[in-house]
Amino acid sequence: MVSPGPAPIGAALIGAGVIVPSTDGRSVLVGRRTVAGEPPTWSLPGGKVDGPGESFQAAAARELAEETGIVLPAASMTVLGVVLDHLDGRPRLTAAVLAPPSDAEARVTEPHACAGWERVPLDALPEPMFGPSGWVLAQWLPTGPALPEGVHAYGVSATG
Repeated sequence: MVSPGPAPIGAALIGAGVIVPSTDGRSVLVGRRTVAGEPPTWSLPGGKVDGPGESFQAAAARELAEETGIVLPAASMTVLGVVLDHLDGRPRLTAAVLAPPSDAEARVTEPHACAGWERVPLDALPEPMFGPSGWVLAQWLPTGPALPEGVHAYGVSATG
């Protein structure tokens, strides 16, 4: 008799977290995440990659514009690495995407998901941080938060 193997898991979540540093390099843009049914956390702009064919950079530029009104070209975005976790029971792959420095004013465009945007000093990041956002920041900051058990980070060197 052949074992059917483990039960299938839900579809993987694939997304991008966008790091938007200030032009002086001392702060980063974060929002107060207020998603129904979840405790409030701080979060980078970002979200799911839409298919077919959307790149991490294109997803980052689209999500940044949708969530904050800040428009930056996808070609100006750099993928620093990816973070893999299974903490909610299904695989989630989040790209750490670095935007060019910008001091553009962010506005709340999705009040059901974000109570406001702030630029916070890199040495005083607010807590609690939404897990994937903290892990994305860890790909950029030399003193970023440690990854919990079950979360894996991978640097990338490819472009395009």
